[in-house]
Amino acid sequence: MIEWTFKPEDVARIRFAFSPLWEAVSSLIVLRAPSAHALHVPWIRATLPKVVELDLSELFALVPARGPTAGFLDPPPTSPLAEFDAELDTVRRTPPQRVVAELDEVPGLSRAIARRIRNDPAAAVTRLADTLQAYWDLTLAEHWPRIQALLEADVLWRARRLTLGGAAALFDDLHETITWHGNRLTAADPYQYSGTLSGEGLLLVPAVMPWPNVRKLIEPYQPTLVYPVRGILTLWETGAPPAPDALAALIGRTRAALLATLAQPASTTHLSHRLALTPGAVSQHLTVLHHCGLVARSRVGRSVLYRRTRNGDALIGHQKQEG
Repeated sequence: MIEWTFKPEDVARIRFAFSPLWEAVSSLIVLRAPSAHALHVPWIRATLPKVVELDLSELFALVPARGPTAGFLDPPPTSPLAEFDAELDTVRRTPPQRVVAELDEVPGLSRAIARRIRNDPAAAVTRLADTLQAYWDLTLAEHWPRIQALLEADVLWRARRLTLGGAAALFDDLHETITWHGNRLTAADPYQYSGTLSGEGLLLVPAVMPWPNVRKLIEPYQPTLVYPVRGILTLWETGAPPAPDALAALIGRTRAALLATLAQPASTTHLSHRLALTPGAVSQHLTVLHHCGLVARSRVGRSVLYRRTRNGDALIGHQKQEG
């Protein structure tokens, strides 16, 4: 069990971030354990042929399918809207002594790979970072806009929960293994740890690839919880959910499809991928729905997310009942 006790200032310093580097490192596990990550099977099928000629042996060794990974490969994000290149630069600057020290934390690491890294840790970091860059370009770079939109929607939703209901509302449905006890947060884990936060707060990181698992980072790292993002069922889907025929007749099939899709907040980019429409067309239809009071929009970082309003929910619900 992991347990953190919060001081009042720690509750005030709960914050969100997400990390493309963490998604890339976690996806190395997904590739080798598809049965444990069934929702990502469409991505796995598309990705495996792309990486057959890429030597991932060292990365696979340092990121085992089960157990701790080499922490220097995915340090906690230092920016709410981290960029992959910036995070990879942090990896490249890892001190050699830290690389060597963290090899002991990786279960089942082969002696040959461990010896090769220990003999020249600086060269090993460069080699691993170069491989991660090539892997990212082949497997996740093209999908990052839709992944990022999903993460931003989650942050928007949970930030509102925190604002309206405090920490109790925020952690209520974060994950079934996580419980808030007034001023303590517990998370089920094989490792036993209990500590008091000392003003640094807690970093919450929604993530796609680790789904459905939770990851925790404790001292000496920034206390961090990586949790499954909301709305992940829609990530690899194409096509809109079916809209009621009566609603399509009332406002048009495309606008009805957009309204049906916005059960979860989404960006124009995500909606254009999902509905196979140009971003310009999606934007025009969203403008009409916004003017009619059926959708609202909010800015998260550099993105604008759209969501159904209560009027939009009522219209969708009424049309379903009529149907």
